[in-house]
Amino acid sequence: MRQYLQCGRFGFDLAQRPLVMGILNVTPDSFSDGGRYQSLEFAMERAEQMIKDGVDIIDIGGESTRPGSPSVPVQEELARVMPAIFALRELGYALSIDTCKPEVMREAIIAGADMINDINAFRAPGAIEAVADSDCGLCIMHMQGTPQDMQAQPVYHDVVTEVIAFLRERVEALEAAGVARERVTIDPGFGFGKTVEHNVALLRSIKRMEHELGLPVLAGLSRKSMIGALTGRPVEQRLAGSLGGALAAVAQGARIVRVHDVAETVDAIRVWNATFADH
Repeated sequence: MRQYLQCGRFGFDLAQRPLVMGILNVTPDSFSDGGRYQSLEFAMERAEQMIKDGVDIIDIGGESTRPGSPSVPVQEELARVMPAIFALRELGYALSIDTCKPEVMREAIIAGADMINDINAFRAPGAIEAVADSDCGLCIMHMQGTPQDMQAQPVYHDVVTEVIAFLRERVEALEAAGVARERVTIDPGFGFGKTVEHNVALLRSIKRMEHELGLPVLAGLSRKSMIGALTGRPVEQRLAGSLGGALAAVAQGARIVRVHDVAETVDAIRVWNATFADH
């Protein structure tokens, strides 16, 4: 499996340790911290704290993708994320933009984004063209349905096989456009059109995904409904469950974990890595 990720200005050696991607939502309505970091001042403070806590990649989101959330107009999303990119790009850390809109991808790359994290797997018309000629990292995620309806009644015959087949098709589409595999990561999309049982099956199968596709897996379980379902905790009390999910993903082979609680996750991974790396 490839152990290197080209991510814009940065190159990450994924063989050393799992990377921690910190979530920075500049939205008024995200399910966990919506509105808290909407102002640029608070977003800067949050980003600087994540850096102190040991973050590797900061993932900036200008549109909520929680179940049932409406789509945001392009100009509104740009107005949310572009100031954050301009403000954060000189801090010396990789910036990821969580978007499915080609127009936002294009402007973000011009502004200095190092990675595009697309829940829609670059399926929107013009999305592949927007990223193909850059050197930014790309995260391809699986989602059944849309944020508006994805949790209504997700159904699979074999969730792991179907998710792998989807991701393979999207990887091939990017490769056909000239995108180097060194730029690509894959995300099974925990909580995006899946039941708890589907999510657990995917979590157990991260090694299989990595092996069959030959690409690093990014896992985002932090504070999600599956953590709530497994622990019985409301969203504001899901830290312990989220840490358990992150370590389970790492133990199964995930190379990047996307989290809200950076300091706690970094500490947990350091202990895990000291104990189990290369064993």
